Order: sequence, then C-alpha cells, then structure tokens
Amino acid sequence: MIIPFVLFAAFYLFAINSMTNTLCIQKEISEEKQPKVFRTINVLIMILLTSSYVRIFFT
Repeated sequence: MIIPFVLFAAFYLFAINSMTNTLCIQKEISEEKQPKVFRTINVLIMILLTSSYVRIFFT
C-alpha cells in the first residue's frame, strides 16, 4: 500500500509544481520571488500529503 501512495504523491507534487510554474509565468512573478512561492506551495502540499498518509494508514 505504501508504494502506490508514494507514486501518487510524486505525481501530485509534479502536477502542482507545473501548475505553480504556470502561475508564476501568468502573473509575471519576479525571478527573486519564485523560489519562495515554490517553497511555500511545496511545504503546504507535503503537509497535506503527510496528513493524508497518516489518516489513511493509521486510522
């Protein structure tokens, strides 16, 4: 059960990063701010995935 979840998480993180890249291009976010945007979104997604993992496998 862990392997499918890890594969799903990797795909989901890749999809979110590509959407974040599109957002940065559309909103013309400066090159200096882009790493902060990506870091913030990636941390929030990792929190979401971790809480989902805990909820699915430990409850």
